Amino acid sequence: MTAVPLALIALITVVDVLSPPDIHLGPLLIVAPALTASVAGARATAAVAVLAIAALTVIGILRDGVTTANHETQLGALLAVSALIVGLRVLRDRHERQLAQVRSVSEAAQRVLLRPLPDRIGPLRLASVYLAAEAEAQVGGDLYAASRTASGTRLLVGDVRGKGLSSLGDAALLLGAFRAAAHLHADLPGLVGYLDGSIAWDLAQLAEQQRAQARRAHAQTRLPLPTVLRQGPRPPPLDGTPPTAGTADDTDAAADDSGESFITALVLDIPDDEAVVRLVDCGHPPPLLLHGDRVTALEPARTAPPLGLGELAPGAYAVEEFPFRPGDRLLIYTDGVIEARDAARRFYPLPDRVAARTADHAAEPPDALLHHLRRDLLGYVGGRLDDDAAMVVVERLG
Repeated sequence: MTAVPLALIALITVVDVLSPPDIHLGPLLIVAPALTASVAGARATAAVAVLAIAALTVIGILRDGVTTANHETQLGALLAVSALIVGLRVLRDRHERQLAQVRSVSEAAQRVLLRPLPDRIGPLRLASVYLAAEAEAQVGGDLYAASRTASGTRLLVGDVRGKGLSSLGDAALLLGAFRAAAHLHADLPGLVGYLDGSIAWDLAQLAEQQRAQARRAHAQTRLPLPTVLRQGPRPPPLDGTPPTAGTADDTDAAADDSGESFITALVLDIPDDEAVVRLVDCGHPPPLLLHGDRVTALEPARTAPPLGLGELAPGAYAVEEFPFRPGDRLLIYTDGVIEARDAARRFYPLPDRVAARTADHAAEPPDALLHHLRRDLLGYVGGRLDDDAAMVVVERLG
């Protein structure tokens, strides 16, 4: 592309010199630096601008002379516009360098937050794929993690309310809590209760920060505080039960919308010595069990509220148990997959697409299946998702 401006300079110069006296093509030379600025950096743009000015000088020498009013006007205009183009290109280069630095830091932070799942963990083979709704992001509000315990493997797949980079804080909180506690709780209800308590406590802290900000704003305006802002968050119970995020007496929609935050999640426990999978479903779409060429949704008989809303249904979390034999695969996904729409606003039929794929490729490895589903999903929606989407495939090897 950098050769095109040079060819234009040569062409315009030759045609202008050979044209009749009343035809002047010299002003068209500005096209050369303008075109260069769109494909090259500031130095290349400045070099082409100098060549364009030299070409216009040659045209003046070969035609009317460089001291005529017409030529001096053309030369001054070319100098001014070329300087403006080079200056804008310098600013663009500076912004691109800053963007590259920010993107590098962002990608490093995102890799730390959402660590890649191992290919093998115990008797399981894993594969995962993440599709962020925001073009420059690698992760967003969807999350997944795996952790080994003394007797098996535990998996977490979740979806934070909202999408994109704004939901990274809640995702980071839940991932950190899971990695810290997955091997400390002997049963799934205890682990899920701990995760719910962590999210609820964080929401309570956020609510208090919002109240403090509102109190400072009211203090500056010297207006009386509403009752909701004079009340602080309730202290956590002494018996260790998860703190509540607030009630109608101490929350207000105008001052606090943190109660609307929650995370749907699926927490799974896959023991090494039993051909089963145990799970607690906290408002998350059910996983798909792939047994040969059969695809079955593992619909739980009872689901729990999303994490952060556990107070809505207090009590023990129900653990569902399903067969998970050697050779079986689990496809765990977030609602960004099944809520993706095509041009006709039809939802992506994930079970049907998986069944069609496994009918012909029942023995393909998990990463090959996810590669196909990723390509098929993006093709279905026209290349752009409206929400974050994640998929994890777990295969039992023995």
